[in-house]
Amino acid sequence: MRRALAGIALAVTSMVALSFLVPLALLVREQARDRATTAAEQRASALSPVLALTTRRADVQQAVAELGSADQLAVRLPDGGLVGAPHAPRDALERAVRRRETLALDTADGWVHLQPVVLPRDRVAVVEAYVPAADLTRGVAVSWGVMALLALGLVGGSVLVADRLGARVVRSSRSLKRASLALGSGDLHVRVEPDGPPELQEAGAAFNTMADRVVDLLAVERELVADLSHRLRTPLTALYLEADRMGATASARRVTEAAVQLETELDSIITAARTPLAAAQPGGAATATARPCDVSEVVAARLEFWSVLAAQQDRPCERYLTPRPTPVRFAEDDLAAVIDALIGNVFRHTAQGTAFAVRVERERRHVLLTVDDAGPGVADPAAALTRGVSVGGSTGLGLDIVARAARATDGELTIGRAPLGGARVRVSLALVGGG
Repeated sequence: MRRALAGIALAVTSMVALSFLVPLALLVREQARDRATTAAEQRASALSPVLALTTRRADVQQAVAELGSADQLAVRLPDGGLVGAPHAPRDALERAVRRRETLALDTADGWVHLQPVVLPRDRVAVVEAYVPAADLTRGVAVSWGVMALLALGLVGGSVLVADRLGARVVRSSRSLKRASLALGSGDLHVRVEPDGPPELQEAGAAFNTMADRVVDLLAVERELVADLSHRLRTPLTALYLEADRMGATASARRVTEAAVQLETELDSIITAARTPLAAAQPGGAATATARPCDVSEVVAARLEFWSVLAAQQDRPCERYLTPRPTPVRFAEDDLAAVIDALIGNVFRHTAQGTAFAVRVERERRHVLLTVDDAGPGVADPAAALTRGVSVGGSTGLGLDIVARAARATDGELTIGRAPLGGARVRVSLALVGGG
């Protein structure tokens, strides 16, 4: 922008300067010529009264010497004699004598003025005033030089002012850009100091207002999540009481385990909702400082929980867990939530008796967690990965949780067709230390 503004200022100022300088330069040259020719005509006119009084050669020579240098004034006497050195062509002199008219003409060496003087007895003398070419343009070069310097100063000053203005605009724009990028990356404390032209100052103030509003909205949202999670404790307490009434049975034990797990998840949600946003974002401080956990171990533990429900619904379950270590820098509870979201989708979106398979495989830099099922599959994988959009009538947040977890560990989530005929959901998680 600075270069563009400087270029515009240079072009505009140069055109304005030229539009004034060219006519002014021509005017200065004409004025210098007029000044020189007017002075020559005055000298010639001053010699006319002398010729009216006397045409003696000596007197005329003395008058010419008093009026100007001998090489700029010359007189053709009525008898044809010459005083001084004439510069006009002979035919011009004869024309002035014959027609008795005043002539002005340019020659190779300068400018000549011929003024006839009619004397008694029809005699005619001609006064010649000569101006050398150098006198016609005397002072013109100096005037043009001064005007050129003034024009250069004007152009240079305008370019400098435009550059300073552009620098101010660019500085303000870059500050606003950096703040926008910082806000987009999660720095909610970033603000800008409004600077630059009024429009950019208004944009900076609007950015600060927007950032404050975003912080307020996120704070309200997180408090709402914490409050809603806390309200779930009431039905959770009812589950505990119902399990107590059921006595020491296997069903009561499963209900109690599920209630304990649900309470743990609620505590995690409340804690995360009240955690500073920088640490709560995927890939933020919480993930960066999480202790590594082994994917195969967490998957095995969660399969023990889901296998009971699978047996009740007559769901064949195939599993493969690599014996090699699969450490990832991810919180164990968060990884368990990812596994539960994947397996839970199978139970929610397929009929009872539908088979599914869970595989954990290790590659050079990533560990692959794959969940296959023999259900109808996913018709639109792209829509299934959109937060809040569900292809099976649920909230549409499960796969989004998995996708964010994959991105937090430099991995990815893909959806395709499984060998069992249904959906294949595969999550890649980066191994600790790149394998």
